[in-house]
Amino acid sequence: MIMILPSLLIKVKIHKLFRNISTSKYFFSEELNVHRDTKDNNADTPFEFSEANVKRLSAIIQNYPEGFQRSALSAAMDIVQRQIGWVPISAMHKVAEVLSIPRMRVYEWATFYSMIKRRYRGKYNVKVCVTTPCMLRGADTILQVVEETTLCCTGGVSADGMFGVDIVQCQGACVNAPVIVVDDDYYEDVNECDVHNIIQTLRCGRIPPWGPQSDRFTSEPITGKTTLIEEPPPPGFGLQPSLFSPV
Repeated sequence: MIMILPSLLIKVKIHKLFRNISTSKYFFSEELNVHRDTKDNNADTPFEFSEANVKRLSAIIQNYPEGFQRSALSAAMDIVQRQIGWVPISAMHKVAEVLSIPRMRVYEWATFYSMIKRRYRGKYNVKVCVTTPCMLRGADTILQVVEETTLCCTGGVSADGMFGVDIVQCQGACVNAPVIVVDDDYYEDVNECDVHNIIQTLRCGRIPPWGPQSDRFTSEPITGKTTLIEEPPPPGFGLQPSLFSPV
């Protein structure tokens, strides 16, 4: 029979009581919270579709059968955001009215999809991808340069209202990491100098050329092609002579 000394038993209990618990870092997003009225975002915030966007939305709604106007919800929200740069709750109410759907359906859509900006994110919303491929290629440094160049911390808006900086997850361009996205435009293979040039160009009111900032055209190997560099073999290549049909 094994005897456990009282002193040893006490040490074991103390060790279990104070042992370290390893957990990953917690991330919280205010974008997932319920709406809270602010001075700039409340039910009385002025919003009306422009005349051009009224025609555009009407044409989209006509693509769906009567009673299924809800199918145009995503298009309507995108039109709102392109018109004023973000989607206040008053605009959500207007969308619900135009589509004849409950306001809750619009709230659900706006809080589920991260591309919807429920608060003003600057004239240019700069999003830095921090998922594994970009992280391995220096996303932390890229984010730091973006913050320094825009004079804006992550999650905030610059004092002049021109830039908003956010971190995002995979943007689907992992082969071209690291990647930053400004509104609809992807800037890939970026380095610190590229980021500085992109931000300064935007600050001057111009849109920099999007796509890979390296010598790549799309996603081909940066060192040049390694496959499909020769003419393909002709039909019948490698077949046994007996398999050829007689002439």
